[in-house]
Amino acid sequence: MSTLPQKESWEPTTCPGLDSTQDPGSCCDNGPERECSRKPDQKLYGVGDPTAMFSSGSSDLSSRGSVIKWFWDSAEKGYRTYHMDEYDEDKNPNGIINLGTSENKLCFDLLSRRLTQSDMLQVEPSLLQYPDWRGHLFLREEVARFLSFYCKSPAPLKPENVVVLNGCASLFSALATVLCEVGEAFLIPAPYYGAITQHVYLYGNVRLVYAYLDSKVTGPETRPFQLTVEKLEMALQGAQSEGVKVKGLILINPQNPLGDIYSLGELQEYLEFAKRHSLHVIVDEVYMLSVFEESVTYRSVLSLERLPDPQRTHVMWATSKDFGMSGLRFGTLYTENQDVSVAVASLCRYHGLSGLLQYQMAQLLRDQDWINQVYLPENHARLKAAHTYVSKELRALRVPFLSRGAGFFIWADLRKHLSKGTFEEEALLWRRFLDNKVLLSSGKAFECKEPGWFRIVFSDKAHRLRLGMQRVRQVLDGKSQMTADPLSSQMSQEPSIQHE
Repeated sequence: MSTLPQKESWEPTTCPGLDSTQDPGSCCDNGPERECSRKPDQKLYGVGDPTAMFSSGSSDLSSRGSVIKWFWDSAEKGYRTYHMDEYDEDKNPNGIINLGTSENKLCFDLLSRRLTQSDMLQVEPSLLQYPDWRGHLFLREEVARFLSFYCKSPAPLKPENVVVLNGCASLFSALATVLCEVGEAFLIPAPYYGAITQHVYLYGNVRLVYAYLDSKVTGPETRPFQLTVEKLEMALQGAQSEGVKVKGLILINPQNPLGDIYSLGELQEYLEFAKRHSLHVIVDEVYMLSVFEESVTYRSVLSLERLPDPQRTHVMWATSKDFGMSGLRFGTLYTENQDVSVAVASLCRYHGLSGLLQYQMAQLLRDQDWINQVYLPENHARLKAAHTYVSKELRALRVPFLSRGAGFFIWADLRKHLSKGTFEEEALLWRRFLDNKVLLSSGKAFECKEPGWFRIVFSDKAHRLRLGMQRVRQVLDGKSQMTADPLSSQMSQEPSIQHE
């Protein structure tokens, strides 16, 4: 039986999309070039319509306000249910375990010690006054130095190209608003981090065009859910044929939810594609320091010797993932396009950071000794241990999964648990997990075109991971404590966009 190339981390390696302990004749041929008999949807692209299901507004709200409220009502049911019944080892041991939200909960001890040291506590007049809306100069200088070092840029990055604001969600929203006209679109490979739909639509009224990826492996040099320029070209042409103007390309590297890491050659190809079509490229590198497998090579787009189109290449990073600080709301944009920089900075009036937080972030980013000698080694070790545990549990359950050695999540293939292979069944399975007190993220929330894929977040403490995976096992073994009524768990209960 042949296997996929060793450089890939498709689990198990014997057959894409099928656990090696099952009867190989029931679904797959023995070669990696063969696809499972349940063929993926053949759609090559999709044009997002965020309000396709919107039905009614409120007499008290504007039309925009009604749509915004509708997003809140429909998009994060699972996350809100979790917060109403959150697991606590002492106070609520039967509460919901959250393996659906991509947060790093492994290093609070390290962060709390560092953030409470005396050098973090300073108040001076300038920190209490209106700043430069791009961010205080001292912080932008530290961001430029930090990114120069960790992105391995060939030349020092410049503070004047840095804008800081409260997180990458605000950055997506700001960039969509300043780069696109109402009704225009960004091209994005799917599956993708689903909340981007809201980020670009709610303020900017910008849509997404999906370049659909699938699990099919067509040869020894290909991998499941691989992004190619050909797929981008087809999606772009398809959108244009429908009269949709595509203004830019969004890349997430490492990718969420796949954990995929683009090679240097792939990055170059994607950027050249964008230049040919005069597209802006937004590169989200929010997981760049969360590559925990030593054998995996990660390259930032800022490490390229020459950007094909530097005036249309915009890179974002934040502390929310790599430093486990999603609640602090610190994000940064690096762009050489001063028109874009100034336009985004103008929106920082609404998305800026307090002076005290800017000071703390500058202190943190300049402390390379602590970052390199204490935080990153321990964070990577803990991520790897947690990943190893969940991987082992999935193998025991005979669940195939994608594993790339980066990020906080595993892309798991639960298609064999759907008898008809429909998104309705996927929604019911998601609901059974939630009823059994474990929150996962379903593939539909990431615009995956193949029903049955789920994202499982592993960056949590061992006791919560153990209990969460026990509950996953109960559902998959048909021993869940509660089972959703199929008649009551319709698509209205489905999580259209999971939080983070």
